[in-house]
Formats: sequence, structure tokens, C-alpha cells
Amino acid sequence: MLIDDNEIDNLINQKMIESASICDRIFVHTGAKSAIEFLKNMEKLAIESKEGFLPEIIFLDIDMPLMDGFQFLDEFEKLSESTREHSKIIMLTSSLNPLDMQKAKKNKLIVKYLNKPLSQENLKKL
Repeated sequence: MLIDDNEIDNLINQKMIESASICDRIFVHTGAKSAIEFLKNMEKLAIESKEGFLPEIIFLDIDMPLMDGFQFLDEFEKLSESTREHSKIIMLTSSLNPLDMQKAKKNKLIVKYLNKPLSQENLKKL
């Protein structure tokens, strides 16, 4: 899943992931609020159908309007334990603010902090 308000970044990152052939589906959201709602709905579907629809990896931007990446993490933490364990979050951002990096490293939900753009090398490391 890609969560970024910049549609061009989403397109570039989506193409990068597709060319790496590492997944079957890519969910793209231009807002953190819609992404949280999507995850809540996927949780319900997974419970009802016993099938896994949740993304394994979530690439999350920090600077977004309405709900930023850190606010998304606050809402993500309220989701079920199985969702939190299944979906790993990678902060993918253009932020060079050392406070953002420090805050991200302290957050137990974030498994990696990457600067944009996403590269084939970074995907291979994941």
C-alpha cells in the first residue's frame, strides 16, 4: 500500500514496485484518512471471509494534509493486533527534518525509514 498525497510520487513508486514484481496488488491512497478507512474495511472483510486482504507493507509519507503520517500511526495503532502484525510500515518521505527521523525511529510500528524516491535497491533490501 502506498499512502502519499503526491499523485506523481504514488505513480512513480507504484511503477517501481510493479517492475520489481514483488506483489500481486498495490493499493494507493492520496490521504491517510482514506487509507485508515480502507484498512478498517479490509479487517472486516478478512474476518467475514477468512481471506487476507490486508497489505503486507505500507509505504507511508509524513507530510500530508488533514492527517499526516504520524497521525495515521496513531489511528493504525487502534486497529486489531492481527492487522498491526500483518502490515509492516515503512516511512517513505522527502522530509529531511531530523526530528521526523528521530520520531519515526522511536515508533515501534515503523520498521524502516526511507527517503524518496523509492529505488529498486531499497525494494530488494526489503
